Amino acid sequence: MKKAYFNWSSGKDSAFALYKAMKSETYDVQNLFTIIKKQGSKIAMHEIGIDLLKQQANAIGIPLTVLEFDLAASSDEYEKSIKTQMEKFKGEQINTALFGGLYLQDLRNRRIEKCKQQGIQAEFTLWNSKPDELLREFISLGFKSIVTCVDGSVLDESFVGRVIDEAFLRDLPSGIDICGENGEYHSFVFDGPIFHKPVKFEIIKRYYIDYPNETNTQQNRYWYLELR
Repeated sequence: MKKAYFNWSSGKDSAFALYKAMKSETYDVQNLFTIIKKQGSKIAMHEIGIDLLKQQANAIGIPLTVLEFDLAASSDEYEKSIKTQMEKFKGEQINTALFGGLYLQDLRNRRIEKCKQQGIQAEFTLWNSKPDELLREFISLGFKSIVTCVDGSVLDESFVGRVIDEAFLRDLPSGIDICGENGEYHSFVFDGPIFHKPVKFEIIKRYYIDYPNETNTQQNRYWYLELR
């Protein structure tokens, strides 16, 4: 079996990709690896804090490695920090990196190339899965996931805080990627077949952040759910 670390986002695609890896006879997942913002100690976009990440890892039974990055740091400093961590994994004879991507080829290519530069093989256990079939299998297996972020330009704020179930799928507007692969929404998984016990959490508040778009002519609003 290949000793691997899993690039963990806390959300549904990560959880299902990890499930596939754990069920296979190909991978021995040694570590969950998460990058968080130093400012606030949360995962970007998912906005999940380190305490909940630790609870997830404990409930799954796989050690968690967290890399903090400073939003004010340069891209070179950011890349150097990641390379340093990858070297640590290699020192533990972990030579495979697992990801939860589905079909974004450019992103896949970048990840493969960055891993290759460090002598690590990047692999994708959900690659080319059909989104509709994948998410319905995710639900049928008993995974529980709550939406923690939506892109307000494609989904309204009522989707924040909803559990991903059949009713959620029916209510998604036409034209929306059912798995949110284009960033339409992000989630936090708190139960399912990879967990020895559910992750306990509470909802604190719903809020939004406006980000300038690429042309800086208007704001892109994202709605978030704060959990702890």
